[in-house]
Amino acid sequence: MPDVQALVNDFVIKLKRRKIEGSLATAKHTAELLRSVISQQRIPYTNQAAALIEAVKAVGEQLIAANPVELAVGNIVRRVLHIIREEDLSLTTASIAGLSLSAVSDDEDDSEKDDRPVLSAAAVAAAARSTLRPPSLQTLLEDVPNQTSVHQTSSSGGDSEGKSKSVDKSSRSRKLKHDVIEAVNELIQDIATCHEQIAEQAVEHIHQNEVILTLGSSRTVLEFLCAAKEKKRSFRVFVAEGAPRYQGHLLAKELVTRGLQTTLITDSAVFAMISRVNMVIVGAHAVMANGGVMAPVGLNMVALAAKRHAVPFVVLAGSHKLCPLYPHNPEVLLNELRSPSELLDFGEFSDCMDFGTNTGSPLLHVVNPTFDYVPPSLVSLFITDTGGHNSSYMYRLIADYYSADDLVIKRRPSTGS
Repeated sequence: MPDVQALVNDFVIKLKRRKIEGSLATAKHTAELLRSVISQQRIPYTNQAAALIEAVKAVGEQLIAANPVELAVGNIVRRVLHIIREEDLSLTTASIAGLSLSAVSDDEDDSEKDDRPVLSAAAVAAAARSTLRPPSLQTLLEDVPNQTSVHQTSSSGGDSEGKSKSVDKSSRSRKLKHDVIEAVNELIQDIATCHEQIAEQAVEHIHQNEVILTLGSSRTVLEFLCAAKEKKRSFRVFVAEGAPRYQGHLLAKELVTRGLQTTLITDSAVFAMISRVNMVIVGAHAVMANGGVMAPVGLNMVALAAKRHAVPFVVLAGSHKLCPLYPHNPEVLLNELRSPSELLDFGEFSDCMDFGTNTGSPLLHVVNPTFDYVPPSLVSLFITDTGGHNSSYMYRLIADYYSADDLVIKRRPSTGS
């Protein structure tokens, strides 16, 4: 098995150097890394879920700090923490339900009820109060009252009982890890197939002879449009080029290859062309808890144009892009500046430098932001892999994926000896 810390360090370096970018790639790699962390984590007999949560938080802190603008990393860390809590609660509930059923069956069988210990209500209630400390058989049976009708067992029987308790603890530990890993595998599968699930809804939103506008390049948008084309929908697509990286050129070529009628326009032509458009369909970098969208730079301008001309503005986003944080949270980095070389090469930039001044600072500064923030008031509809939702409903949808205790990824401070 590969060394987990080596895998973590390698992923951290890739995030810092921007070798892995984009919500899909970072989400998938994060989920796979956390699966390796969980599978190799040795957990104690007690506080098993707490040990897993602490291990995931320790790794999550490093990953989030490596590239805070990739919010999908934090989203997946929080999703995995939520999975651990849910699986632990499920096992605890199942254990309590099984023990309760055993007690009920004892009551129904009058001939055997005196030969079996009855669990006290206090023991069951104490176990139910803590989801992070699952009830072991030994803990629950400590509160069983001594009964004169219970037959005396030999010392060998006591040893056998102790071994069975140890086996029960070990098996429950393996059960928790197994269930969590299975759930993380499902999460990885959902991330990989989110485009297909979103694309299945295309025929419900794209109709015959419509004109659709998009900006830049998004795999989700590409699959969405092509899925409508496969359903015999005939429509035209306007693609804004998405300067300065010009990802729209790549999308336009791909759409033409797939047989869609495509028109490439400049970003500055959006307002001039928006009156001919029936719908704007775009991708997202992240969807915030208030329904706001972090998107490629230029999309706020498109959203304003759509609002001005009453054109629906539709955002496609997989569930791994749903962030439980708000834009004003200090943990959220809404933007970053890319290299000026995307606008001017070094030769052109150096010609504008003025070293004759006293400070030696250049007279020309190049600012190249990566993202725009689109407020929820400009978004008409979100289409996720779970269906279509209004922006006002996003916080309810996000609440199903995350636990309130995990919004801030921070380990408990270690107590000194």
